[in-house]
Amino acid sequence: MNSIPILKGKQAVIFGAGGSIGAAVAKEFAAEGARVFLAGRTKASLETVAEQIRAVGGEAQTAVVDALDDNGVNRYLDDVAKQAGKIDILVDLTGPLASEYGNGKVAVDLAVDEFMAALTTIVRSHFITARAAARHMIKQKSGVIIFVTGSPARPHVPGATAIGAAFSAIENLTGNLAFEVSPLGVRVVCLRTVANVDSRPIQQTMEFVAARMNIT
Repeated sequence: MNSIPILKGKQAVIFGAGGSIGAAVAKEFAAEGARVFLAGRTKASLETVAEQIRAVGGEAQTAVVDALDDNGVNRYLDDVAKQAGKIDILVDLTGPLASEYGNGKVAVDLAVDEFMAALTTIVRSHFITARAAARHMIKQKSGVIIFVTGSPARPHVPGATAIGAAFSAIENLTGNLAFEVSPLGVRVVCLRTVANVDSRPIQQTMEFVAARMNIT
């Protein structure tokens, strides 16, 4: 039986690593042997995750990076590539609060700014981080870019108009980017999940829906 961790020697960058899902992904990658670079907007949250990883023998480094800042992301990934020698995995799990994109509201009650919030944050950040990582991966002729969407990418429930539009855009981005970079040795994949009940966005959505129904 092979006991070598499947990600041993890999260099993984996780944007949004201070959030509930990002932290879980970072810990799992580290447990499988990857050296993880944790990026996000809140230093304290990132350090908490990094300390948990280091406590069990993993390697983790943190950096405060705004995934919406094109120049900042490119500088950060340039630094990671220089320090680590390569970037094997890029995962972007950044996004706004569920309340910011009106999750749970039907479309006719959704403000324009709420509808646009998911598009101008999730889609923008994922494009910025993926493009920056792809440039490095093309040079090394290897690497994988991982996107994560949810079931609203294919409409099936009311109240998910904004996030559904953003998820659909990400899935389209996945296909188009894959067409361009896969011949150069870079994989682009998208994982579409069902509701992660322990994630902050789903908990906030349930709280919003319960409040509208006067459920305590």
